[in-house]
Order: sequence, then C-alpha cells, then structure tokens
Amino acid sequence: MKDRERFEKTLFHHVTDLRVRNYEVDWQGIVHNAVYLLYFEVGRVEYLKHIGAALDLNSVRGHSKVVLVRNEIDYLRALTFDEHLQVHTRISSIRNSSFLMEGMMVRKGAGQIVSTNIAHHVWLDPSNNTPLRVPDTFRKLVQACEGADCSITWSVDET
Repeated sequence: MKDRERFEKTLFHHVTDLRVRNYEVDWQGIVHNAVYLLYFEVGRVEYLKHIGAALDLNSVRGHSKVVLVRNEIDYLRALTFDEHLQVHTRISSIRNSSFLMEGMMVRKGAGQIVSTNIAHHVWLDPSNNTPLRVPDTFRKLVQACEGADCSITWSVDET
C-alpha cells in the first residue's frame, strides 16, 4: 500500500488530542524529533484503551507480552510550543504473532499532516521471549473498531 493511501484520514477511527509542552521544544525552537515518537506512543495507548484491550500491570506482566520491534517515522513538518495536534491511530493488519499500528499526526484546525508512523509489534511468551499467536480476543476487539479497514489473519495456516 502506498503511503498516500495508507495515511488516508478516513481509515483512522481513533484520535487523541495533544498540546506541545514547553519542555518538548529543543534549542532550535521546535519539538525534538524523539518527542514525536512519544506522541505516537500516547496515541497507541489511548487507541488500545478505546478498543477495550487490557492495559494494566497484570495484563502487561501476565501470560504474554507485546513488544515494539520496529518503529518507522516520517517527519514532514516542525511543531512549536503550544501547538494543538491530533494523533490519529489505527491497527492496519494482524498476522499470526504480529500486528501493525499506524499513526498520523495532524495540526488541529489546519488539518496539515506533521508526521506519520508505522509501529511493528510482536506478541511474546514472557517465559522465553518466543513469538505467540495474537489472541483471537484481541483480533475481535480490533475488528470491531476497524472493520474492513484492517487485514486480519484468523487461521494459523494463513500467511
């Protein structure tokens, strides 16, 4: 899928509002590049809460864990202090043991895309750090939110 198609606003069913704080701005007067990753992380956590995924210490330290294994980001425009932005978040695909979360950061009001993000996650067994199948309960939560806008592999035999 081309980035232009991937980051079509109508594909995103969850939005988190944020405002740039003074300590996030670097000596150049713009938001430091590492902070963009934090903004996308806030969007991902809020998305998971929104769909009803368990996000407490018991679930995080329980029978499985989810780790971020790759984080792709494109910086398109600079942000400055006190700007109001929106982080649009979605899960675009779920495979056997992994899923992709995509984010699009937009200046609120202007609708101008500031940055895009693709975060690759893997579900692991915490006892040995080997990949586990993404639970069907999670797949169902995502499907209820995303509908046909998410490619979900349901059978272990599917690729």
